[in-house]
Amino acid sequence: MAENIQSDKVMMGESGASNSNEISQAQTMESNITKKRRKRSIVWDHFTEIITSEGSTKAKCDYCFIEYVFKTKDGFQSAPGGIQGDVVVVTWKFEQEECRKALCRMVIVDELPFSFVEKEGYRDFMKVSQPYFRIPSRSTVTRDCFDLLNEEKQKLKRFFIETKQRVCITTDTWTSIQRINYMCITSHWIDSEWNMHKRIINFCPIVSHKGEDMANGIGRFLCEWGINKIFTVTVDNASSNDVTVKELSKQLTKMGTNLMNGTHLHVRCMAHIMNLVVQDGLKESSVSIERVRHAVRYVRQSPARLKRFQECFDAEQLNSKKTLCLDVPTRWNSTYLMLRRAIEFECAFSHYASSEIGLRHYLEHSYIDIGIPTGELLSSDWDNVKRITKFLEIFYLLTLKISGSCYVTSNIHFLEICAVAVYLKQLIANEDIVLSEMAKNMKEKFDKYWGDLGKMNKIIFISCILDPRYKIESVGFALVKIFGVDPGATIQAEVTKYMTSLFSEYVKSSSKGVVLASSSDCSSLDTSTSGLSGSQASTQNIGLLESLMQDIKKYKSGSGGVDTRTELDKYLGEETEDDTKEFDVLLWWKLNSARFPILAEMARDILAVPVSSVASECAFSTGGRLLDSFRSSLTPKLVQALVCLQDWLRNEKLKQPISVEEDLDKIEQLEQERFVANNTKSLIRKNHFGYPTEMQYLEDLLELQDEKLTSTMREQQQRALEFWELH
Repeated sequence: MAENIQSDKVMMGESGASNSNEISQAQTMESNITKKRRKRSIVWDHFTEIITSEGSTKAKCDYCFIEYVFKTKDGFQSAPGGIQGDVVVVTWKFEQEECRKALCRMVIVDELPFSFVEKEGYRDFMKVSQPYFRIPSRSTVTRDCFDLLNEEKQKLKRFFIETKQRVCITTDTWTSIQRINYMCITSHWIDSEWNMHKRIINFCPIVSHKGEDMANGIGRFLCEWGINKIFTVTVDNASSNDVTVKELSKQLTKMGTNLMNGTHLHVRCMAHIMNLVVQDGLKESSVSIERVRHAVRYVRQSPARLKRFQECFDAEQLNSKKTLCLDVPTRWNSTYLMLRRAIEFECAFSHYASSEIGLRHYLEHSYIDIGIPTGELLSSDWDNVKRITKFLEIFYLLTLKISGSCYVTSNIHFLEICAVAVYLKQLIANEDIVLSEMAKNMKEKFDKYWGDLGKMNKIIFISCILDPRYKIESVGFALVKIFGVDPGATIQAEVTKYMTSLFSEYVKSSSKGVVLASSSDCSSLDTSTSGLSGSQASTQNIGLLESLMQDIKKYKSGSGGVDTRTELDKYLGEETEDDTKEFDVLLWWKLNSARFPILAEMARDILAVPVSSVASECAFSTGGRLLDSFRSSLTPKLVQALVCLQDWLRNEKLKQPISVEEDLDKIEQLEQERFVANNTKSLIRKNHFGYPTEMQYLEDLLELQDEKLTSTMREQQQRALEFWELH
């Protein structure tokens, strides 16, 4: 918005005038009068230049009427002390390369096909929004994705090499629609600022599911990334994973980075174990669940039945925008969601069954098993279903809690196990026969994995101890609850011994680093200070002084003048913190790491342990969406680039875990509000021209609010279902 001043001739008077006085006056003003050149920037289509009472020049917005200070070179800047805060409008420069990078990121994050850039609609949009942008072809966008992959990979690889970060990994395998076996490796760690991180570092084909082949593949990929310090490996309960972890432990031992000889390397996925436990409980599921399942299936089988069910739903004046969902019998979480939704429609089902003979006929002639008819859906069935749903809700919420990857889960792992064990014991003694039988079956599977200390990783106890809210007292109490007084005390002693040994390994590693650093400094001083005197020679005496100070410390410790307790002893000797919802275990360690430097280093590794492999399994949902029936020709190399880049780019922005259910509720609310708002005007217009009564108008308005979910919401629900199918 340059404000160039130029002199222009201004002729005063009318043409043809012969008055000499007027001509003289015009000639006098010719040299004195100037005018501003017309402002050609499009900014001035929305701003007006004004002069304030103080005599300064400002630009006033034509819409919000806020005044801005502007300069000819620096653009616009909000006036000091403005209510709206600092606002800067600067000259924008179009850059083709930056737009290409942004387009590449959009294709990756939003999972768009590469042919999107060649679609007619997108090209028309870009002609309007930015005509200068030269839209690349699908081949060019593909090359940009590979370039971005190499760029981001080098950044992450440089971080691992420079920091020598010890990481925890989760891994799992998946078979795509192309019948190609993929393996996903996800790294988890806590950085020096005590922030939790998760990155997919590998998503590529494997030759087989054999343990030896998978271990060799994992070792090769870790070397490629410059990672040789692995703390734990979290996998599901497949037998091949046992062999994988053993072979990987041997490789780490050869590299000299296998802590405690790999005793705690293998972590079993808690989500998978919980799935097996609940599945065993549902094997002897009651007839009530089968009746509800058959009723839901019958209603969903045709649009006419759904419409009739909706009429029954409206007749009962139930205020809900949800619809029925059918479960997958082999996935207990989907059974829980089906039952929870069906309970909300209990009155509608009763109304439908009383008015439609087809449902009763279907239930009477369908079979749960060979020779076992389903039978009519009774009120007692709804009572049983409500109790079972309340029972399953505990495990559903627990699975959600331990499936996170952006927050610490290992510190509550053991306490959650203890809570489940106590709850199952209570249900076994319950008078409800159905729940009691379910609890017995679940307790048998529970004891298979968590009833034997030999099969339990001691890290799950230590991670709880390193939470300052719990420490050793809470762990000891929980052990007694599960195993009894004497076995619990024995296990507590073994855990304390193992924790002390692990802490000693970190002490050795820390002292070794100090010794190496000091020795290298001394050797360099020996070669560089020979023949010198003064300040350089005096530096060589630092090593001698340190040796003397160590002898003094030993003397004081022998005479009782120095506190000989280790950091671990001091930490365990302090009082526990208050257990509040606002407590952040990572923040506590960040603030207290100066007091416990070595123990804090151990806590960083242990608290980063993921107790489930859901982080790797979620990548398979992304792979499934990328490799659908319309995009099954993507090469494995390109699939890896898209999956890894999407994870890296999203983790750059997201600091909190995504809640699928919360997102669905927000989307549903926004969509319904927008739908009603867009149609209210038409209803008002209709009321003005033809509604006989206001009541009829309100009835139509309520019908708008009860419309079905939009396509966007159905897509979000489908993604949520895909996520839960992984369990």
